[in-house]
Amino acid sequence: MNLLIFGLGYTASHFAARYGERFAAVTGTFRSTAPHEKLPDLPGVARLPYDGLAGSPAAEAAIAEATHILTSIAPDDDGDPVLRHFDRALRQAPKLQWIGYLSTVGVYGDAGGAWIDETAPLRPTMARNAMRVDVEKEWLELGRGKDVPVQLFRLAGIYGPGRNAVVNLKRGTARRIVKPSQVFNRIHVEDIAGAVAAGIEKPGAGPAFNVTDNEPAPPQDVVTYAAELLGVTPPAEIAYDKAQMTPMARSFYGENKRVSNRRVREDLGYMLRYPTYREGIRACFDADA
Repeated sequence: MNLLIFGLGYTASHFAARYGERFAAVTGTFRSTAPHEKLPDLPGVARLPYDGLAGSPAAEAAIAEATHILTSIAPDDDGDPVLRHFDRALRQAPKLQWIGYLSTVGVYGDAGGAWIDETAPLRPTMARNAMRVDVEKEWLELGRGKDVPVQLFRLAGIYGPGRNAVVNLKRGTARRIVKPSQVFNRIHVEDIAGAVAAGIEKPGAGPAFNVTDNEPAPPQDVVTYAAELLGVTPPAEIAYDKAQMTPMARSFYGENKRVSNRRVREDLGYMLRYPTYREGIRACFDADA
């Protein structure tokens, strides 16, 4: 099996680090202009520059050799750059057996705090998530045209080594913003990797999976728990309507839902390593990561 990853960033790098040895070859694209972020060491992973602005013969050659493609590149204002630049190469790829697309639970929009699953209507409230809905459909259509399974992994808020409440507290950037009844799902990056690996093992399942934890929780509770582990006083609570936030950060609070991961557990047979934020944050604390 040959794996091609479009977008070798935080999440896809963790997948390659944990499961790359299952493949005879792994190639991942990267943006040379992307902000620096410490990523796992990836020995044996071939790196291919791709800035999302134009196609390249090297990327087309990698597509031709790929049996599995995992894409984690977000849409831009014009849609999915991978589909825009490599549609023909993807449709002609002679060895392709599976495509995985990393999406977001934002495609569901707001549910007023109710529980939802993959059967919920897609009613995104933000333009960037409306674009995700369109891109999901385009990937599924491409898969049907090639008779290749496409699996959509709809991710909750991602955390893990280097991206967690413990790190934020140490940096002095953690805040406890309180909006009554607001909850979020989240997911440890290692469990995203595990769910994707389980999908590859069961390509006929799906096509959509909510990759989330078991316990949607108020965001301030996560910071409080991390502070308890560190033995420090948590930051003072800030009322949502008085909090200074970027428009992007505030937009997340405009959606409130509890997202079920039942299909990941039952259809893929994957049991989360970090079923709630407590196990995940404790692991980050223990590893000092």
